[in-house]
Amino acid sequence: MTDTPKTTDLCDAREDVQACALLFQSFGLRRFFTGPMRTLRCFEDIGLMRDTVSQPGHGQVLVIDGGGSIARALFGDVMAELASRNGWAGLVIHGVVRDANELNAIDIGVKALGTMPKRGSRTGAGERDVPVHFGGVTFTPGDHLVADADGVIVLPTGLTAADIEVAEVVAATAAYAAGTAANATASG
Repeated sequence: MTDTPKTTDLCDAREDVQACALLFQSFGLRRFFTGPMRTLRCFEDIGLMRDTVSQPGHGQVLVIDGGGSIARALFGDVMAELASRNGWAGLVIHGVVRDANELNAIDIGVKALGTMPKRGSRTGAGERDVPVHFGGVTFTPGDHLVADADGVIVLPTGLTAADIEVAEVVAATAAYAAGTAANATASG
């Protein structure tokens, strides 16, 4: 387990936290991951991603804007093993993955729109380390991302999850829940 606050608590604590409005599926053993972002923009092409996950990840999160295409997978088990060995915390993919059963046995976190067995091409077309935008969120290289079972969020520039105080919102939620339970018991 991690000491990093949940995405829900971070959103409650700061109005300027950006929450991605896409319904991602989770893959990999890490259902929670966080770190500074690197970004790619590539459409149905895995070449640039292969090159990127072959480099040391240093606990970063790779965000791939695949244009939301569900026609070709941008990530699979072979690349997941490579990303895990090279120290990437996880990936957020605006597109699809393949090898879902194998992905779920690898020590990596992956959020993607779904699965597709057909692999992307390998031309290397695309852009690296540029701001990308999807799901109502701008993903800027170097900013911090937090992903868990509730979704994907981007923190305000210059902040990490450790910089955001969540104790008050957690206490307020607990007090509300306790009050609601007490009122339900009293009226029952």
